Amino acid sequence: MATRTMTQENFEETVTSNDIVLIDFWAAWCGPCRSFAPTYEKVAQQYRDIVFAKVDTEVEQGLAASFNIMSIPTLMVIRENVVLFSQAGALPEHTLRELVEKVRDLDMQEVHRQIFEQENANA
Repeated sequence: MATRTMTQENFEETVTSNDIVLIDFWAAWCGPCRSFAPTYEKVAQQYRDIVFAKVDTEVEQGLAASFNIMSIPTLMVIRENVVLFSQAGALPEHTLRELVEKVRDLDMQEVHRQIFEQENANA
């Protein structure tokens, strides 16, 4: 699957109906964003079972603000409604593929257990 445009309107449905969602927060005026785009698209073609979304921060300012995006490009990875990764800056292709594989291999039952324990400890 090619990358898809993510908006405030389709965000919730995209994240809840897909196991793994990568989000590239970008803007047309951003040179590093334009440089990262072909890499992101290429890796998206290699992982057709994963959603690779793009959020234009100029168009979707509310969505970018809700994630406190301060610089772009910012890459975020969400799996099972949990933000697992968020980092500003473009990644090289091999690093992006390694990230996807690590997220795919993660034991999400353990992640959810740790989140549950942390939330109860803070309550």
